[in-house]
Amino acid sequence: MQFHGYQTEGFRDEMFDESGSVRPEAKLLVETICSLEDGQLQRCQRAAERLLLQLGITFNVYGDSAGAERIFPFDLIPRIVRAEEWEWIERGLKQRIHALNEFIDDIYHDQKIVKDGVIPEEVIRSAAFYRPQCIGINPPKRVWCHITGTDLVRHGDGQIYVLEDNLRVPSGVSYVLENRELMKRTFPQVFEGLHVRPVDDYPSNLLATLESIAPPSSWQKSQKPTVVLLTPGMYNSAYFEHSFLAQKMGVQLVEGRDLAVLDGYVWMRTTKGLRKVDVIYRRIDDDFLDPEAFRPDSLLGVPGLVDAYRAGNVALANAPGNGVADDKVVYAYVPEMIRYYEGADAILPNVPTFLCWRDQDRRHVLQNLDKLVVKAANEAGGYGMLVGPHSTEAQRQEFAAKIETNPRNYIAQPTLALSRVPTLVNNNFEGRHVDLRPYILYGHDITVLPGGLTRVALRKGSLVVNSSQGGGSKDTWVLADPLAK
Repeated sequence: MQFHGYQTEGFRDEMFDESGSVRPEAKLLVETICSLEDGQLQRCQRAAERLLLQLGITFNVYGDSAGAERIFPFDLIPRIVRAEEWEWIERGLKQRIHALNEFIDDIYHDQKIVKDGVIPEEVIRSAAFYRPQCIGINPPKRVWCHITGTDLVRHGDGQIYVLEDNLRVPSGVSYVLENRELMKRTFPQVFEGLHVRPVDDYPSNLLATLESIAPPSSWQKSQKPTVVLLTPGMYNSAYFEHSFLAQKMGVQLVEGRDLAVLDGYVWMRTTKGLRKVDVIYRRIDDDFLDPEAFRPDSLLGVPGLVDAYRAGNVALANAPGNGVADDKVVYAYVPEMIRYYEGADAILPNVPTFLCWRDQDRRHVLQNLDKLVVKAANEAGGYGMLVGPHSTEAQRQEFAAKIETNPRNYIAQPTLALSRVPTLVNNNFEGRHVDLRPYILYGHDITVLPGGLTRVALRKGSLVVNSSQGGGSKDTWVLADPLAK
């Protein structure tokens, strides 16, 4: 199969340069693809899709009237990241996560960054995921964001920008691991030739991160801490990932009804009686975590869990309350946070952002809705968003009214020319826009999974990569060795 006729004009391409020549890091892959017999790549693609279905690698879309599970769309053409570029990305992510963690800890304690006028107090108080219940809590090692998924995009200028931070219950890493297994079956010789860095140690690193935050008493009698993964249940859109990670780590997958708080400790119901739980990797949002601390109507959580956590008798990952840093208005202040806490400029820049609660910014946004991307401050999954250049007049009027009614809830950014990667469409290669979500673990140290989830907008011309909006995924290959000059 050949790449003749593949179009690179107008957008930065991750595999081909502006002249249409193959980038050095992709030469072996392109040569291998071009050497395949006619139809072989398509057969591999169909085989991969059948395997995904057989393995149950699916997701649910909330609000889908059919209620059916779907395979997470997958494309065989990977995204390749050079070793030297990844080294820079990794340094930038570690800097950012450390600063965000310092910010969260500060917000729930002394609030120095507010008192020093770096971030307005009202921005914090009005953040949807700010939790006054967490004031004064001291998580183990003062770490609040143990598992983070940070979304990165490359613009047409070649620069990589941070699009948003996901610190509450980031999902998608199971697809990274399963995508890699599929790719190793398809291109084994290319993996060996390019020295692609492995990702299969993520579950063991995740478990080590979780064990590192266990209460000191849980290490008595030379026994490892008891770790569980708390899921909302099988109807959650990411349930496959919950069960997948629990199995890979060798820990129990539990629901709220499987746990109870007695005498200030958390216990798991088992066939042999109660067993004390030391660490909970929770995949439930704050609101539903503990009906005594948050929403009293929650049937998913564990009554008394936050009191046990505050007392230091159980560890939670991620820490409740850390979603204050997920707010897209707070996101705009991350470069200032990095300067404040790290004493340096951000290695990875933010996308330029207009805050609609500022009068001047709001006027600019309202006058340029046809050119900007407008986002609700606390929506995810591609919802609550207006892509100005692809919108109708009626949609722009609707968003203008929303912004005027609740300006704090909206930000706007320039429409980025997201980079593209060749994607198999029927019997041809076509460019599709991508982003990248690396996963960062924070236990004793901060570690970054080499690669991450490359999400791809499978609809032609679309800039929205979310699976709920028709997006899919690709494997991400981080090369172990710098390319020869």
